[in-house]
Amino acid sequence: MSTVEYGIEPVAMNDQLDERASEAIDIDQIRPLPRISIHAFCESEDAVRMMDRVSRDRRMGKVTFKINHGGIAAAASMFASAATPNLIILETSFGADRLFEELGPLAEVCDPSTKVIIIGRQNDIGLYRELMRNGISEYLVYPVGLADMLSSIASIFVDPEAEPLGRSIAFIGAKGGVGSSTVAHNAAFGISSLFATETILADLDLPFGTANINFDQDPAQGIAEAVYSPDRLDEIFLDRLLTKCTDTLSLLAAPSMLDRAYDFGRDSFLPVVEVLSRSAPVTVLDVPHAWNDWTRMLLSGVDEVVITAVPDLANLRNAKNMFDALKKLRPNDKSPHLIINQAGMPKRAEISPADFVDPLGIQPIAVIPFEVQLFGNAANSGRMIAEIDPKAPIAETFSQVAHVVTGRTTVKRPKGGSLAKMLALLNRAKIKA
Repeated sequence: MSTVEYGIEPVAMNDQLDERASEAIDIDQIRPLPRISIHAFCESEDAVRMMDRVSRDRRMGKVTFKINHGGIAAAASMFASAATPNLIILETSFGADRLFEELGPLAEVCDPSTKVIIIGRQNDIGLYRELMRNGISEYLVYPVGLADMLSSIASIFVDPEAEPLGRSIAFIGAKGGVGSSTVAHNAAFGISSLFATETILADLDLPFGTANINFDQDPAQGIAEAVYSPDRLDEIFLDRLLTKCTDTLSLLAAPSMLDRAYDFGRDSFLPVVEVLSRSAPVTVLDVPHAWNDWTRMLLSGVDEVVITAVPDLANLRNAKNMFDALKKLRPNDKSPHLIINQAGMPKRAEISPADFVDPLGIQPIAVIPFEVQLFGNAANSGRMIAEIDPKAPIAETFSQVAHVVTGRTTVKRPKGGSLAKMLALLNRAKIKA
């Protein structure tokens, strides 16, 4: 058998299958796949379930993925009368001799540009080398994990020389007026200043966005020009739309005008996010409180989601619904982060932070107390909390948020630490009120 028969270029791989299988793959580092078509042929129900998880991963958003029952013979039968896709994934239990015999009919109908990944039962370096010599793109030993499969597909179709993509972090409120925008703006400022990292803050609330006010800016152009001109959108065009807030923080501001209705299709913001991710190491997206096609699509595709809520019943209900919905939209990603804001507001009946997070099953990455004077002074002067009072505890809280959402630290369940003390103090304040 020749490489031409299968129409596939061999992929350089590690010689040791056992070593390759034991390598830990960071799924967060896998880039989104381009627009390709994939057909998977599965003999076992375990493989069907795994392929279903792969097909629903956010990195496969542009991929047309079809799962079929059956092995190599089923694939050969199907493509005898149909064009082959960009990638065929085959599960087989055959040994070396029978495997090559089964691949023969498929090779006769396979398009020269089609790639093939085989999932087999034999951990045989000789078999692996022979398959590579004959043009198979990858051979994985069963059982195969989600990260292994995504990584294998990405290694074939994603350019290894491509510039790394920046991290995209979306902030959204569980309810209107919970301070999600304020949290997003302070987090973006913290990321850019603490790590000296080029950061872009994009205000996606076109009619009512506040980023321009909070940073004391009045740009003539911004996010509207990017959204309404997708054919012109590239890094150069985007750079002309950005407003410099600091040496490392740029703003893509909302027009904050009501001269038109801002109705968007489900994919309207995706080109903007793609260009932003190529333009800076970190992009912070200030997403308005809404639940429609474009917000669902955007939240399903970003690297991190942060939900801000105030501790009352409506916020708890909304937050629970959002966590559940995002789990379905992002089945292979970790849960969104939670920030409890405006905790301990005087004369307001509220749920204690401990009781609030219990139904959600997570720990908040921050509990921000109600500090009307500090936040009011910052808003009125067009500055961030860390600029108004760098030594304020809330400034330290935003520093911790910046570390968590960029992956520089993780949230640990409190065991008498500072977060537990904060929860206890807020509970006591509530009882006294």
